[in-house]
Amino acid sequence: MVEFMSTGRLINEAELETLQRETFDYFIHEANPANGLIIDKTAANWPASIAATGLALAAYPVGVERGFWARNVAVERTLTTLRFFWNSPQGPEPDATGHKGFYYHFLDMQTGRRAWDCELSTIDSAFLLAGALAAGANFDAETADEREIRGLADALYRRADWAWAQNGEATVTHGWRPESGFIDFRWQGYDEALLLYVLGLASPTHPLPQESYDAWLSTYRWEQCYGYDYLYGGPLFIHQLSHVWIDFRGIQDAFMRDKGIDYFENSRRATYVQQRYAIENPLKFAGYGEHCWGITASEGPGPETIKLHGIERSFFDYVGRGVPYGPDDGTLAPWAAVASLPFAPDIVLPAINYCVHQAKLKESNAYGFKAAFNPTHPGEPGNPLGWWVSPWHFGLNEGPIVLMIENYRSGLLWRLMRGCSHIQQGLRQAGFTGGWLAQSDKGPESCS
Repeated sequence: MVEFMSTGRLINEAELETLQRETFDYFIHEANPANGLIIDKTAANWPASIAATGLALAAYPVGVERGFWARNVAVERTLTTLRFFWNSPQGPEPDATGHKGFYYHFLDMQTGRRAWDCELSTIDSAFLLAGALAAGANFDAETADEREIRGLADALYRRADWAWAQNGEATVTHGWRPESGFIDFRWQGYDEALLLYVLGLASPTHPLPQESYDAWLSTYRWEQCYGYDYLYGGPLFIHQLSHVWIDFRGIQDAFMRDKGIDYFENSRRATYVQQRYAIENPLKFAGYGEHCWGITASEGPGPETIKLHGIERSFFDYVGRGVPYGPDDGTLAPWAAVASLPFAPDIVLPAINYCVHQAKLKESNAYGFKAAFNPTHPGEPGNPLGWWVSPWHFGLNEGPIVLMIENYRSGLLWRLMRGCSHIQQGLRQAGFTGGWLAQSDKGPESCS
């Protein structure tokens, strides 16, 4: 059984920037420069992810700000990406790129057409459109290229038909397939769809009605766990992904006004619940502890069941692992700990240091941390670590590392999106008041 020495050392600023820069390199190198698409996973012949591409669009301003990339290079890549999505085929055909202003979850890296018979994804499209709006907010120079970025970002956002995605009911569906129509599942219960509803409510062309957000709020689940009262979501990413884009500090909707906190504080509490669960370690997995935690949706070493130290353990492949109810098979995701940095730096900085220096999870990796690791699982026979580490990097993991480190360091993406009138309007439509939202001007008619 693998155990690591516990240390509360804080990772220093230079090491944090190195992690950010190495992670940003994923978006430089794991891309098709001809269309701007970002590969979902560093495996041979793998397709692009529209969510990863949206995160890349948001990360490019960080790269420019930190000197990882020249502004003209970032402008060129951003413009290529937005032009591709604007001009790519939209329609009900099964080999299109998108339909009704939304896009398929996975796209062929070369052709940009639908891959794997996947779904037209509302949430992944929301991440893509949020990335476009971030680019539009950032590239504000009066040059032809930067004006075009702003225009395309706004046009892409306006094309999405959010009302169509409701399919006749209050909440929004997960997606649609040309072969079978709308997916049965809907965005209900607290999750990463907070961003989706904000974007949908603000649409100047095909908006969601106020009742849609109210219906979503009605499915929330408030709990107490390890002494914390909070809005429950098991996987840690639920408490992070909307916060990548939107600064929820000091602003409240009706639900949070009633509870006397905001979504930022809720994510802080969820982060502490994660750490406390790892300290308690009810299933007695190896490695878990004060500085070793981060349970979220991730791949894992399974599916298989093996007997270890007299205990039969079941391991999963990709699954939405969560706290405190599981599933939990001993798999941890370093990126999930990093993405909580703005909420709880006092426990996240030691966790990052732990992953870098004790668990050695960044060694010999081109893009910072691999997707996940499991100190309980022995890994492949003969592996030098003695426990399982994912062989892959995923774009959906890399983006939050770059962006949440930056939100912690400078608040760059939050500042850009606070200035976007679509975000302001969506928050107001959802009933948010207070804080920076009360102080903001109406601003321009769009992020362009």
